[in-house]
Amino acid sequence: MKQMRKLFILLILVPITLISQENDTKKVLLLGNSFTYFWNMPQMVNAMAKLDNFPMEVRQSTVGGSTWEQHYNEKRGTKTRVLLNSKKWDYVVMQNHSLSSIENSDEFHEYGKKLGEVIRDNGAKPYLMMTWAYLSNPLMQKTISNEYNALAENMNTEVIPVGEIFMKARKLRPDLNFYADDKHPSSIGSYLIALVMYKALTDNPVSDIPDRLLSKDKDGEEIILSFIDHETGTFLRQLVDETEFKTNLVQQ
Repeated sequence: MKQMRKLFILLILVPITLISQENDTKKVLLLGNSFTYFWNMPQMVNAMAKLDNFPMEVRQSTVGGSTWEQHYNEKRGTKTRVLLNSKKWDYVVMQNHSLSSIENSDEFHEYGKKLGEVIRDNGAKPYLMMTWAYLSNPLMQKTISNEYNALAENMNTEVIPVGEIFMKARKLRPDLNFYADDKHPSSIGSYLIALVMYKALTDNPVSDIPDRLLSKDKDGEEIILSFIDHETGTFLRQLVDETEFKTNLVQQ
């Protein structure tokens, strides 16, 4: 009889525990384009959270070359509106086209604010993911930084300064190739971006994040998301750990 009672209690507690864990898990949506999805960056952030046993689930709404205006107006096959309405998100990290803040500042600010309102209406908080300058023109970064920071102030939110850290790494280690072409990140660049995103969102140190990040496919087969040399990984993790962020889930 006692064993039956214990089994009954266990059958009740297990679902409750699972529901509690699900409710505690922070849901993060990354909204952007190839600057976000290159080299499995969202999956790398998920892998980091899993390694740290941090209750966070990261998903993406990305279409190559897309802008905030296109995400807002559901153009080019973007699914942001659908995803925002499909589940409860805690945070949405917005990344715009790499030239939008330079070539179309008015649209950058207009649709940044419009998307921010839609995100807040759906019960989530928007953050801005600052992009980086092209390999051919590092002088782009000043305008990019100024526009993202100004928009964040206007939206009453914070910027994850990916672009500035990316450019700092480039300056400190000119021997490393952070670019796959003139604008997209290399595997090293995306690993750095993932470190920045993870540290900014969680406030967890990244010093113990491994150089090789793994995932599994639907059949349980191992997928290598990132594999960089240890000296490079050590430099990138130290750089990110020495950066202070205003935006993290722990303090929300």
